[in-house]
Amino acid sequence: MKDYKKHYIITAPPEDVYLALTLPATIQLWTGEEAEMSTEPGSEFSLWEGSIYGKNLEFEKGRKIVQQWYFEQEEPSIVTIILHPHKKGTSAELKHTNIPDEDYDNIVEGWNEAYFGGLIDFYEGE
Repeated sequence: MKDYKKHYIITAPPEDVYLALTLPATIQLWTGEEAEMSTEPGSEFSLWEGSIYGKNLEFEKGRKIVQQWYFEQEEPSIVTIILHPHKKGTSAELKHTNIPDEDYDNIVEGWNEAYFGGLIDFYEGE
């Protein structure tokens, strides 16, 4: 099991980034895929046609998202995203724990290219 931590700079205020990560219609705008998402703790979510799915654990509006991502393993894989105001918009602090070794490279690439890469491109393209 491995952990991954990184900060991403997004040219939008934290409140907008939070909505882009939690509202299904907005997620679809920047991913191009339908999304199942709710800010109700305990609800399940699905992104990128089910290639990412899990359970929503905790939300702090405009600031924090905590999710469990499902993998075939005993230890839960927890994703925590904390949004901080930044002079260019938002600094998104990502911490993803207990990533299975065999999935690590794909998960990191997904964070950098599709997930935060797509979100950054979405705001920079406006």
